[in-house]
Amino acid sequence: MPTPLLEVTDLAVRYDRAVLLQGVSLQVGADEFVAVVGPNGAGKSTLLRAITGLVRWEREVTRGTKGDIVQLGEVRFAGEPVGNLPAHELVRRGLTLCPERRRPFRELTVLENLLAGAYLEWGKQDREARLQRVFALFPRLRERQTQIAGTLSGGEQQMLAIGRALMAKPRMLCIDEPSLGLSPKVREEVFQAIAAIREQEGIPILLVEQEVTRAFELADRAYILSQGHVVAEGRPATLAADEALRESYLGL
Repeated sequence: MPTPLLEVTDLAVRYDRAVLLQGVSLQVGADEFVAVVGPNGAGKSTLLRAITGLVRWEREVTRGTKGDIVQLGEVRFAGEPVGNLPAHELVRRGLTLCPERRRPFRELTVLENLLAGAYLEWGKQDREARLQRVFALFPRLRERQTQIAGTLSGGEQQMLAIGRALMAKPRMLCIDEPSLGLSPKVREEVFQAIAAIREQEGIPILLVEQEVTRAFELADRAYILSQGHVVAEGRPATLAADEALRESYLGL
């Protein structure tokens, strides 16, 4: 596979006594589009939040053959360990999350939301160039740039969330459930925009998505997550052709 930009090794996440992720490993190459799919409650969103510093994760502890404690679990980005860094520092390094359920600053305008994504201050000229690229991807945001974000439709808010993430100048973009709650027509618009980001911007993407068929059409590789574990990984066409995976995990 391509040289990994993101490497996750044996990641474990626990809330109190509940184990949400256990021994999860994945990689995303510097020019890859990778999808994570699986049933509801599999831990997909938790995985993205752990990778991008929004939830604390624990190193998985196992016993070695001599009874010693072996600590496993690591997140590396661009070759550097980043597991203990806060979310804002990961954004500074180029690892950016577009969160589930959009989460705009509801009382700010569309333009103010987009500019908030550029809070690291890349310089006025660069910021304006990125803003115009976002407007080119999402012409509706240009039309509504003075509109209060909380009054946008769900689809427009999703476009805004992706645009705001792009304003952070990501080296890699993590996108969580972009089709959630959208009509089929608007969902397709969003998927087309995500494909354009990959093709035009050359940004590697890690996508968590319930719409398995569309995610598989976009992705180079995919991971299937179930009950906090990776149960399969490979080319989307190979995974989709496996009858046991189709019936048990993919709903195809």
